[in-house]
Amino acid sequence: MSKQSLLRAENVNKSFGAVVAANNININIDKGEKVSLIGSNGAGKTTFMNMVTGYLKPDTGHIYLKNEEITQLDPRIITQKGISRSFQIPQIFEPMTAWENLLIALGTSQKKHSYFKNARSKENGDFIDEILNRFALNEFAHRQVSELPGGVRKLLDIAMALVRKPDILLLDEPTSGVGAEEKYPLMDTIAKALSGQGLTVIFVEHDMDIVQNYSDRIIAFYQGAVIADGNGNTVLNDSNVKKYVTGKTEVKAKS
Repeated sequence: MSKQSLLRAENVNKSFGAVVAANNININIDKGEKVSLIGSNGAGKTTFMNMVTGYLKPDTGHIYLKNEEITQLDPRIITQKGISRSFQIPQIFEPMTAWENLLIALGTSQKKHSYFKNARSKENGDFIDEILNRFALNEFAHRQVSELPGGVRKLLDIAMALVRKPDILLLDEPTSGVGAEEKYPLMDTIAKALSGQGLTVIFVEHDMDIVQNYSDRIIAFYQGAVIADGNGNTVLNDSNVKKYVTGKTEVKAKS
């Protein structure tokens, strides 16, 4: 175990009837790592994220955050302890503005009852403006969310997860539903917004070009098991990954 170990899964298993969704998962993630989870649909990526965030409980095994076991904790408690998440389908309040969405996210992340007493404080307002600026969302701040483009809604969902100042940020398919020409600008904006924060970022992604360019470690899943774990060139050229995940015979090394 690394001295900077932040998240650890030990012998984690999860089944849904005859379907094995997690097969003896052992993963250790250090502080500051940028990790992508790859695999075909049903490989176990989202199941792993759901267990880390408490939406699912493992049948057996243990999950630790900063050496504290969180295996059986509720999602709200796990969030309070330092893990935030965005979703494949943005979880946002459509009738409200982007600024108001961030206000709710910030207010509910603070001490008990603070949202009702002082969420609209100058300090909170300044912080929301800072987050909007980091995600290049200033021009959308006071527009109703239902009017915003898909990529902007994705950014807002991630920004809402970030206002909690987590230790770990989980991103579930951040580029899904976004046009091909928008993927790199979207990921560039996310990477810039998260840079310098000391965050550990774990994201699920199907686009291998995005995976290679925005992560420093890849974990590949197949039928609930981890079949490869390492840097991009090593994992994407692994024979099992090429057979079961990418379907490619050769992957060019990242320049």
